[in-house]
Amino acid sequence: MPPFSLPDFLADTRVWVESALDALVPPLGARPARLHAAMRHSLFAGGKRLRPALCVAAGLAFGAPLDDLRYPAAAIECLHTYTLIHDDLPCMDDDTLRRGRPTCHVAFDYPTALLAGDALQALAFQLAAQTPKNAAKVVLALAAAASSLGVVGGQQEDLESEKLTFATGDVDEPAADLTRKEALERLHYIQLHKTADLFRAPLHMGALAAGASDADLVPLTAYAEALGEAFQVADDILDATATSAQMGKSTGADAAHHKLTAVTLLGLDAARQRLEELTVRAADTLSPLQAQLAPEALAPLRAFPMALLRRTH
Repeated sequence: MPPFSLPDFLADTRVWVESALDALVPPLGARPARLHAAMRHSLFAGGKRLRPALCVAAGLAFGAPLDDLRYPAAAIECLHTYTLIHDDLPCMDDDTLRRGRPTCHVAFDYPTALLAGDALQALAFQLAAQTPKNAAKVVLALAAAASSLGVVGGQQEDLESEKLTFATGDVDEPAADLTRKEALERLHYIQLHKTADLFRAPLHMGALAAGASDADLVPLTAYAEALGEAFQVADDILDATATSAQMGKSTGADAAHHKLTAVTLLGLDAARQRLEELTVRAADTLSPLQAQLAPEALAPLRAFPMALLRRTH
């Protein structure tokens, strides 16, 4: 058996899930045509399809047939795309570029982009509900990630942090709104809910679609939290160091918007060190699954953390 290749796995999953999405999302020309065009503009703008890949990796690890993962994998990508559309809106980050093309509100208009995000969110739940096994639990996992206690709450805290000053040194600054301890706690909350919750959901959805037990989800939760935080730290580093051409979106926005990020709070060197620590932690969280799953079954999940260290976009 050839050694596992994460790039090949991601490429294969991307082709597979995009084929599923093309079949499951209303086609171009279906009324209302402008709305469906906007949905597809953002949904098929490219991207790594990392969240569907996590769903597939967890599902296959616990023995699900690939066909049983079609609906949950498509569902999480619809939900993720909805968050990107809304995140780019003028009332949020006001970004004009996403995945190398104009954002939805730029390519269409603000109201249409808002409705496209709403429609993709609804479609995500419609698709998740069609999962062949454990459909109710799959929907609950998706809902938990999408709620005010999930990604929406993380986005709210992220927006609020733009209006606050925070201490960056070891000695708290009297004039700052947040002490260093408070800033670190808020940063962790944002990382956990804005990013890690959308990693936990596909991992749980894939495992549940395979018939995994609630106990099986515990190490996957720890894995998602470490991996999600690592992904966000890597994103913060790239926003400060990469070009817009590399990222396919505007860079330097975190500093411009006074965002609370790993780089703005910790500094670039400390953020890089934190990223290394989190990748090691993510790999270690999979240890409880070694007794029940074959090494080859865990290979995709083991490969994701180290890939974040080499991430360039």
